[in-house]
Amino acid sequence: MTSSTPSPATDGRSTPLPLAAAAALTGVEALALVGLAVAELASLTGSKATMGVTTSLFFLLYGAGLGVAAWSLYRLRSWARAPVVLTQLIQLGVAWSFRGGASAPVAAALAVVAVVVLVGILNPVSLRAVDADIAPEDQ
Repeated sequence: MTSSTPSPATDGRSTPLPLAAAAALTGVEALALVGLAVAELASLTGSKATMGVTTSLFFLLYGAGLGVAAWSLYRLRSWARAPVVLTQLIQLGVAWSFRGGASAPVAAALAVVAVVVLVGILNPVSLRAVDADIAPEDQ
């Protein structure tokens, strides 16, 4: 059941398609980070248990935080732009480090997702949607 009344959090504003796509892809990234945390926990060995637990905890917290940022971005919260943009810039650096050889497809996938998310967030329509201070006549 859907409601046609706008949420008080968005003041009647709707999420534009580029921003919704960026938020959705960021949500997928968050789920991937949580999946990495679970995989790291599953592969724990006695000799590197401390490193495995801390790595898992890092991925879990980062994934949870990114998930909150993705949801908040979809809900047009302007604070969510910064952590999402920072994540994409880090991801571009990771993609660059994976370029060449057998990891080239991974690098390409990371880079494409990061660029799509950045384009979605930095799209003028998206920027106007999350910035409640811009009056309609300024658009």
